Amino acid sequence: MVTLCISTTMVLTLLGLVVLSVLTARNLQKSLRENVEINVILGDTIPVESGKALGASIRKEAYAREVVYISREEALKMAKAEMGIDPTEFTGTNPFSPELTVKMEAQYANTDSLSKIVKMLKADKRVVDIAYTKDEIEGMNRILEPVNIALLVLSALLIFICYTLISNSIQLGVYSRRFLIHTMKLVGASWAFIRRPFLRNAVIVGLVSASLTCCLLGGIIYAAMPYMPHVQEIVTWQELAITAACVFVFGFVIMVFCTLLSVNKFLRMTAGELYKI
Repeated sequence: MVTLCISTTMVLTLLGLVVLSVLTARNLQKSLRENVEINVILGDTIPVESGKALGASIRKEAYAREVVYISREEALKMAKAEMGIDPTEFTGTNPFSPELTVKMEAQYANTDSLSKIVKMLKADKRVVDIAYTKDEIEGMNRILEPVNIALLVLSALLIFICYTLISNSIQLGVYSRRFLIHTMKLVGASWAFIRRPFLRNAVIVGLVSASLTCCLLGGIIYAAMPYMPHVQEIVTWQELAITAACVFVFGFVIMVFCTLLSVNKFLRMTAGELYKI
C-alpha cells in the first residue's frame, strides 16, 4: 500500500504540473494580450475636456480595459525624460499631439477585432490617426495558437500516461492477491463483499496521494517564488484551487475505477485461469 501510494503521488504530481502549466499558460497569454495598446492621436486643437470626454466614452466600451489621456505637455515631458533632450529646441514648437492610450481586453487583442475598433474610432472627427503594432500582434497570435494546440495534445497524452501507470500499479497489487479473491469466492462471499476492502484501500490511497501531491506542488511554487518574482501574478489562488481539485478528483476516480476493473477481472476467472496467468 505504501509503494502504491508513493507511485500514485508521483504520477499525480506529474498530472498536477501539467494542469498547472496549462492554467498558467492561459494566464500568461492573457497578460500578453492585455499589454496590447492602441494610440488614438487627437487633433492639436482639441480641448483637454473634449479629449478626456472621448476617453471616458471609449472606457465604457467592452474592448477597453484602461484608457489614459496624454496631453501635449505630458507627451513632451515624457519625450524629454526618454530621449534626454528637448525636442522644442529643434522644432521651435511642441511637436506632439494629445492622444489616448487604450489598453485592450485580452479577447479583443487580435487583428480582426482591432480593425473594426480602429474603423469605429476613426469615424470620430476628433481622431486624427490611430497607431498600433499590427505586425507584433499578428506575430503574437501566430505563436500563441500553436502553443495552445500543443498544450492540449500534451495534456491529453500525459493524462493517458498517468492513467496507464496508475492502472498497472493497481493491477499488480490485485494480482498478488488473486488467490485470496478466489478463496473468498469459494466460501460464498459476494462480489460486493470481496470488492469492499479493495475499494476502501483505493479511496484511502487516492486521497492520501492527492494530499501529498498538493503539498509537493505548493512546495515547488513556494520555492520558485524567490527566483520568479512575478510568479504570483501568473499563478493565482484560482489556478491553485483548480489544480488541487483536478488532482483530488483524478486521484479518487482513477483509483476507484482501476480497482473495480482489476478486481472484477479476477472475480470472473476460474481456478484454472488463475494458475495460467
